[in-house]
Amino acid sequence: MIAIVPKPTDTAGDDSTAMVTGELKKSGISPVFINLDEIDPFSTDIDGMVIWVCGMRQDDHQFEVLDALSVNNKIINSPAAIVTCASKVKTSAHLQKSGIRSPDTCFTASKNLAGAFIARFGAVVYKPVYGYDGNGIRKITSPQELGDGPYYLQEYIKNDRDYRVFVIKGEAVGAIVRQSDSLAHNIHQGGHGRAVDVSVAMNEIAGAAADAVGADYGGVDLLEDGDGYTVLEVNGTPNWHCMSAPIPRLLADYIVMQEREYRR
Repeated sequence: MIAIVPKPTDTAGDDSTAMVTGELKKSGISPVFINLDEIDPFSTDIDGMVIWVCGMRQDDHQFEVLDALSVNNKIINSPAAIVTCASKVKTSAHLQKSGIRSPDTCFTASKNLAGAFIARFGAVVYKPVYGYDGNGIRKITSPQELGDGPYYLQEYIKNDRDYRVFVIKGEAVGAIVRQSDSLAHNIHQGGHGRAVDVSVAMNEIAGAAADAVGADYGGVDLLEDGDGYTVLEVNGTPNWHCMSAPIPRLLADYIVMQEREYRR
């Protein structure tokens, strides 16, 4: 049995849950839907299922419910992977441990340490630890621009675009380039995306980044600099706007495959 946790930000014109559900139904599979706010994991018949998390709110209750369900079910992505991807700090730690290129990073509650990091690079990028869709990202050139800590800061790499690479089981299956006049090129921040071919270099670093955070599938955001690609973050419940690859079909096929293996 396949169950789905719907993405809470889905809309009539941008419904990731419906796209994948439609592909599953084409294969003769009718999944059930789970509202994490409306179940008690200790009093439920949700058992022995493959649960695909299209999206969820970033709150302790939903994470705890999902984690409890993972004891008797297979979750895609796993709660551990979703939690890792939700935290930019934890993602950076896993990327660094795996030797994957990412911008130099500082995470501290000390304004002195943050100021020293800013002085080292001249310009840095501040990001909310649990931010999403590019919200709250800003360029900082002086400690006086900092508010209250803690501070998650990365070296500023001059650019006019980034790349979103969609990865399933360590292989890049689609990619877009996103461009905008703002610091964050996310589609939700006014960025414009178009499909691009997945290069060998993209596939290698994006696949390695998804593996590093333990994600069955993910959206890996890359910047290109003089030395190649560097990983900005990994999204554990990603969108696939503007991609030409049939992501809903590929995801549905992967979920079905995982369900068959889980039943063995």
